[in-house]
Amino acid sequence: MAKYNFTVVIEKDEDGVYVAEVPDLKGCYTQGATLEEVLKNIKEVIELCLETQKADVHSHELMGVQRIEVSA
Repeated sequence: MAKYNFTVVIEKDEDGVYVAEVPDLKGCYTQGATLEEVLKNIKEVIELCLETQKADVHSHELMGVQRIEVSA
């Protein structure tokens, strides 16, 4: 059994719902009411995505996250 490590991006939307996404896997995202729930959900979704995308897994190194303010 292969082991993988993925970067998971988690945001909290305007309704307070946590949204998690794995940029290295197409369509690999989920949501949850709590941080614990979204982490549990994203693990399940990663497993499902790996079943169909193993050949298409391309790992990228996360270089950082930055908030930038602009005026428009």
